[in-house]
Amino acid sequence: MISFSIAAVAFGVVFLAELPDKTALAGLVLGTRYRASYVFAGVAAAFAVHVTLAIAAGSVLTLLPHRLVQAVVGLLFLAGALVLLFKRQEEDEEDLREPADQSFWKVSGAGFMLILVAEFGDLTQIMTANLAARYDDPVSVGLGAVLALWTVAAIGILGGRTLMKYVPLRLITRVAAVVMLALAGFSLYEAVAA
Repeated sequence: MISFSIAAVAFGVVFLAELPDKTALAGLVLGTRYRASYVFAGVAAAFAVHVTLAIAAGSVLTLLPHRLVQAVVGLLFLAGALVLLFKRQEEDEEDLREPADQSFWKVSGAGFMLILVAEFGDLTQIMTANLAARYDDPVSVGLGAVLALWTVAAIGILGGRTLMKYVPLRLITRVAAVVMLALAGFSLYEAVAA
């Protein structure tokens, strides 16, 4: 059974953490050069692969003692919050090679490979594994995480420039860090109090 509250937590945390990521900017660049639906198909498939891997890793963590898992999850959330708080706001231009043609397979394949490589071991993948371990509900966490990643991809592809005009990247990053700090504190409290 799907827990909509757990899916909503996963969606919110992953969405806020992924929005300021360079992947959204890469999606924006691809979306301006190629057919948006083709780009989204490739990007969405890559994110589905990443969430599946993260959920599998998080499910393995549920086999460990609860206190240990809570302590590890809390420390990982804390590390993620610190990364968000102290990372430099640099926007590296990706070297995106233009496919020879604009066919579905070429464009979606380029989007898939770009995201697959850029997101491997990324903060949101680690966060998804943490959430899967914390809530022991892989389907709900996976649903929330993949919907968040797909939403960010769609925003990046279709309207990233407009969003960045109204919502400063720094604010989005700070909100994501505060949410992660709260989750870290709650997990560490449970590890100590349990």
